[in-house]
Amino acid sequence: MRNRSVTYSPAASFQAIADPTRRAMLDLLREGRKPAGAIAEAFPVSRPAISKHLRLLRHAHLVRETREGRNRIYELNPEPLRAVESWLEKYRAFWTQSLDNLKAMVEMEFAAPNTSEKGHRSTNPRTRKKKGE
Repeated sequence: MRNRSVTYSPAASFQAIADPTRRAMLDLLREGRKPAGAIAEAFPVSRPAISKHLRLLRHAHLVRETREGRNRIYELNPEPLRAVESWLEKYRAFWTQSLDNLKAMVEMEFAAPNTSEKGHRSTNPRTRKKKGE
């Protein structure tokens, strides 16, 4: 067998995972190798539609196809998803900052005494901001 080097296209990976059915197929294949028939039975769409989705996933190198007798067996290839993960990593800082801000606000809310207008503080941060609290 030849040793081939494969270059994964991030654009092909993004295009492939843009469709919810294809993402569900990848989720199904995380459980392990499956014959094409078992994959088709898991979805309420026609077999030609499933074949089309599998072909696109195969072209994006997200799945590998092997033949065992008359069956086509598919398995997940997670390597191309590293490009997706690498791209998402650049945005993780935004989520982390937002979660840190939410955590600080919730901690501040629970740390402050809970009172209303008549000697009590409002629990709504927007109301507090309007009142200058």
